[in-house]
Amino acid sequence: MEYDVVIIGGGAAGISAACWCGELGLSAVLIESNAELGGQLNYVFNPIKNHLGVETENGQEMRDIFVSQMQNWQFDILTKAAVSKVDFDEKTVSLSDGKTLSFKALVIATGVRRRKLNIKGETEFVGKGIIESGKRDGKTLVGKTVCVIGGGDAALENALILAEFAEKVFLIHRRETFRGRNEFLTQILTNPKIKILRNTQLIEIIGSKNVEAIKLKTDTEFILPTDAIIFRLGVEPNTEFFRDKIMKDEFGYIKIDGNCETNLRNIFAVGDVANPLSPTVSSAVGTGTTAAKVIWQRLNL
Repeated sequence: MEYDVVIIGGGAAGISAACWCGELGLSAVLIESNAELGGQLNYVFNPIKNHLGVETENGQEMRDIFVSQMQNWQFDILTKAAVSKVDFDEKTVSLSDGKTLSFKALVIATGVRRRKLNIKGETEFVGKGIIESGKRDGKTLVGKTVCVIGGGDAALENALILAEFAEKVFLIHRRETFRGRNEFLTQILTNPKIKILRNTQLIEIIGSKNVEAIKLKTDTEFILPTDAIIFRLGVEPNTEFFRDKIMKDEFGYIKIDGNCETNLRNIFAVGDVANPLSPTVSSAVGTGTTAAKVIWQRLNL
């Protein structure tokens, strides 16, 4: 199957690139490994008020608006489609089901994922005490103990949200100082429900059917009983698939120029996977648009 543009990743950036390809008359296919489009929007449970032109109560609502708007343009969509190989020389993308797609330009919009500690219990207790969002899950934790792991804005904000419901919230950070905003930290320091554990490392999650406690390490190891845990350790880019040829920074984010182009001609990267400084819906939409416009100019010279 031959396309002008193959887009890998169905989040805000990939959807934007696909829509603009349709607007400009480019043949395009949008590839998403999950069953639903939306990327990180599917995991945003707080209101989105800073994307110009629309406000939504959560990321799913924003995703639904984007998906609805996609019907205005013509391009192919492949969901539950796993990419098995990208050949930059032959300009082909191979899928795990055996299909091969050829392209004139490639847009990488693979986004980011939540960083993990890779400790015992981290996988086993997902949905069994490891919660996804303070906003979504807070009401299920009334009168209980919750541990928030992390030190950035997301960790501090979730600690404050959970303190509205839980009896006790432990904010656990491996460093002495926090990266999060002072406005959040000031509120936390005066909240009697929240206790901060600094210079403390989570090393194991303990439980039978559900989370019952966690093992922590400072100068010594100790056990802290808890009913739930939420991780907010930041994110990391989904770029392992592009180990060779594509230039990345020290953290794995793809390097791009002002056209959203990588070091390889007609290979573009958009959205969070190439933008550690401004991982927002607005930036994702804008970079997707930029890549599509540059591709259209290139292919129509």
